[in-house]
Amino acid sequence: GLPERDRQSHVEGSIDPDPAKISWTRSLKASLRKYERATFQPTHVASGLYRPFCRQHVYYDAQLNHERSQQPRFFPSPSVDNIGIELTGPASHYEFCCIATDRLPDLHLLDTGQFFPRWTYETNSDDDLLSGLSDDHSGYQRLDNITDTALTEYRTAYGPDVTKDDIFYYVYAVLHSEQYRETFAADLKRMLPRIPLAASTTDFEAFTDAGRKLADLHIGYESIEPYPLPEPTVAGLDEWELYRVQKMRWADKTSKKAIIYNSHITLSDVPAEAHRYMLGSRSALEWLIDRYRVKTDPAPGIVNDPNNWCREHDDPRYIVDLVKRVTRVSVDTMKIV
Repeated sequence: GLPERDRQSHVEGSIDPDPAKISWTRSLKASLRKYERATFQPTHVASGLYRPFCRQHVYYDAQLNHERSQQPRFFPSPSVDNIGIELTGPASHYEFCCIATDRLPDLHLLDTGQFFPRWTYETNSDDDLLSGLSDDHSGYQRLDNITDTALTEYRTAYGPDVTKDDIFYYVYAVLHSEQYRETFAADLKRMLPRIPLAASTTDFEAFTDAGRKLADLHIGYESIEPYPLPEPTVAGLDEWELYRVQKMRWADKTSKKAIIYNSHITLSDVPAEAHRYMLGSRSALEWLIDRYRVKTDPAPGIVNDPNNWCREHDDPRYIVDLVKRVTRVSVDTMKIV
């Protein structure tokens, strides 16, 4: 084979940089220099959260994903379950915010964020399997990311029945507290959050309960009851055409009381409370309006059409019901907060 320096020159001179075909990252060029073959693996197709309440398919692959960082320890394979909290990193352009997910989080899910998973996974060695350390997660050993030291501290403060899950949901609730965000606003702009202890067991339990409810809303948003936003009855139209989205918009950008879904449907009576649930620079509903539209990426010319997701899941109402569900998420989130 060629020397490394000659291989690098050969790679740079022989690849086709057309972005419509492939994005040549530094790591992919290194793979080519090593003469590594890329082969499609159907089991590597996973589900990720690209932006708030915007789920997309991901080809999750060590060779074809550039710099996956710690993600393989959080989601080592699509068959392994985990949940975690994505939050805006220090020096973010956004006001501090966070969201829980059980999907692969994109680096820019919330500006340039950081993800704190409930669990970390390690590959089991033969010794681990023989000694019974495996938790039967597809050949991975699950490690708890809440330390025994933290559990001891919280049990000392709030009683022996406190669990590590209680601590996780307590943290999620505290991160949503308006009082917490206002009190520590300056600190949250330059460092990762520090979590204060609640003043009493009653307060701790209240926060823990709130955190569980918030996580259930934010993780399970696709299965909650849609908010009853009125929509017109349209007869004689194919349902795939009736619910097809091109580009949603507010009927009035000032009042934001109605969403023009398409030329057939306007969703009215959007509650004012829904606009208070902010995730960075946009409300949750504004994230949907921004992301769920047909758009062509100018460089590769690839058309991003969210209606394809509806067809893949045989659900023509997926997007219109998603708007209603995220409205409920928004309203109920602010009630809990």
